[in-house]
Amino acid sequence: MQRLGEFIERQHSSSLPSHELSTQYDTSLSGNFTDFCLDRPYIRSHDRQMAVKLDRIDCRILDELQKDSSQSQRSLSDKVGLSQNACWRRLKALEASGVIKRHTVVLDRDRLGVGLVVFSMIKTRHHSAGWLKTFRMHVSAIADVVDFYRIGGEYDYLLKVVTRDMASYDEVYKRLIENIELETVTSFFAMEAIEEQRPIPFG
Repeated sequence: MQRLGEFIERQHSSSLPSHELSTQYDTSLSGNFTDFCLDRPYIRSHDRQMAVKLDRIDCRILDELQKDSSQSQRSLSDKVGLSQNACWRRLKALEASGVIKRHTVVLDRDRLGVGLVVFSMIKTRHHSAGWLKTFRMHVSAIADVVDFYRIGGEYDYLLKVVTRDMASYDEVYKRLIENIELETVTSFFAMEAIEEQRPIPFG
């Protein structure tokens, strides 16, 4: 297991970009990591391709990014107690190691007029590799499907659909069942989002 600092030094030079970074970082994590890290000098990030150790400063960086990922590099480095140079190297290392997967933003569905959330459970009799490939491509082509899981248990797949209203969901449903054989499609309509995009547990 290698320390993240060693990974940083090998992967990145010490030069800081001429402009301040204000990119929005999707840590895929929210919540307060600082308290979680207080009694843990290092936290392991388990990845199939790479395993790195997150120290307290890394946790503070992730904590600050999930609070405000649009803040400038200077603001972030001041909050975590690093120079801009050192903070930039740690950010790049977190990206390279896969802890930060991509850059994105969180949007307000209601303000965009897509407040209806539907969870669709799907059961199928088909489980061949060819059929699964076709089905995955078919579902992935439907933009209203924002999450798509293969699951165990009574059903085979779980979809999260975000759309405008019942009429628009009906169009999604028609596209979903078009030209593909499914045994059962059972849909549940969300009345209220009590908790959403909660932190991913790790450590």
